[in-house]
Parts: sequence; C-alpha cells; structure tokens
Amino acid sequence: MTSDAAGDDFDLTLATTVRYAARGRYDRETVHAILDEGLLAHVGFVVDGDPFVIPMIYARVGDDLLLHGSPATRLFRTLRPKPRICVTVTLVDGLVLARSAFHHSANYRSAVVVGEPEEVEDLRARAEALDHITERLAPGRREHLRPMSDKDLRGTRVVRLPITEASAKVRSGQPSDEEGDYDLPIWAGVLPLTSGVGLAIPDERNLPGLSVPGHVAAQMNAAYPGNGVLRS
Repeated sequence: MTSDAAGDDFDLTLATTVRYAARGRYDRETVHAILDEGLLAHVGFVVDGDPFVIPMIYARVGDDLLLHGSPATRLFRTLRPKPRICVTVTLVDGLVLARSAFHHSANYRSAVVVGEPEEVEDLRARAEALDHITERLAPGRREHLRPMSDKDLRGTRVVRLPITEASAKVRSGQPSDEEGDYDLPIWAGVLPLTSGVGLAIPDERNLPGLSVPGHVAAQMNAAYPGNGVLRS
C-alpha cells in the first residue's frame, strides 16, 4: 500500500477539475474524509465503446482504494490492458428548497478518483485487502469469522486504485435565490438528510442462543447512545 500523505493537494487534471470552482476541493484531507464516510462507490468504465457504472463496496487504505468482486464482473474482465476507471462516492446532506424551482438544489459532498487500477494477484495480499474491506463495513468483524478458504480467495478478485488523481465537490448552506425573490412570501430553507445504523436483524438460520456480538452492538450503540438493550 502507498503511504497516507495527508495535508497536500492533488494536481488538477482535465478529469478532476470541478467546473464550479467555488465548490471544488483538491486537498487530500477532504477527499479522504468523504471516501472514509461513504460505504458505496459507483465505478465507471468503458467496454467496447459502451459506458457502464456499477455500485461497489470499497475500502480506503492510505492512498489506495480497494475494490473487490466476482471474476465474472464486467469490470474485472476489462483489466487487461489496464483501463482508466472513475470512482465516485457521494454523501447527500440535505435538500435545498429555494423560492424558485430553478434554484432548488442539494447539499452534498462528493469525491472522484480517476486512474488505472492494478489487480492484486498475490493471494496473501488479496486476503489482506479483503480483510480491510470487511473491517471497513463492520470494525472488529474479521476476528469472528471462519478463515478464508483457498476457494474464497480464488473466487474473488481485488483491484487497487492509487488515489493520485482526485478531487472533491462540496455544496453546503442555504438556497441561492435571485435577489428579488427574497421579498416573496415563500418559505425556503434546508431539509437535512441523514443515514445511519439501525437495529440488527438476525439471520433466521442463526444457531439458537446466539446474541448480537459486541462489535455489532458497538455500531448500534454509537447510533443509539444510552440504549442499554443494545449491549451484547
């Protein structure tokens, strides 16, 4: 994995320059924070002239993005020769309700990473990458699982995308109405949107007597602080 060089800016490229300059962010701290908060990325690529965008679970480790999937996935069938791909993660923070339809918008934070992915072929490195992705979804989960089998590893492909060509776009605050519209008797403002962890739903085929494990309860307790019934 490459090192986490937080604090410096990404170079602007044609692919990552934000058209609305006021909303563009090119510092690693902002890009990394968005990637770390998101859970699902949309990955864009072109096959035989046709564009495709697919949702994928991912993890950031230092200055790398890790993506995984079935060998049959169209993305992984296009890795030779190396394609350029575009990975986008978007967090929607609110609906911006203006005094005119024209100025309605959304508050959001998005990150775009463009580059050539590299396949992780070494099985030990692939297992390590899959551990990172598992821990990204549920911290502490990996130690509770059965060990990955050779079949698991060979049935999953992993690519590493260096985060070297990237940018973020951020919109926040109230509506930007026409100056004359502020005198209209129309309510305007922001409707916040949030997402979070809910209560765990056990698998119907769990063995009898199994309770919610501590690492899962910790995620729920973070979302519902003070609710003792969630303790494992």
